[in-house]
Amino acid sequence: MSKKIDFLRSVKEMNETDLKARIQEDELRLKKLTFAHAVSPLENPMTIRGVRKDLARLKTELKNKQSQAKESVPAETETTES
Repeated sequence: MSKKIDFLRSVKEMNETDLKARIQEDELRLKKLTFAHAVSPLENPMTIRGVRKDLARLKTELKNKQSQAKESVPAETETTES
């Protein structure tokens, strides 16, 4: 469980570009694992599940950061009636 907590803490500290890079790396890693598992069974096939869950956590955190960035940007100046 501590690995998951450490992972979540490190993800919270990443910026958007780091998250995007990590997502690309994990997607590639997932593709390689699934291909390797199709060719010959992996020793521990649960690693595929772990990578998928980590990938989902990364994408969720990226969406959260993007939505926070949109909220922090002030809205366009509204027209006022004179």
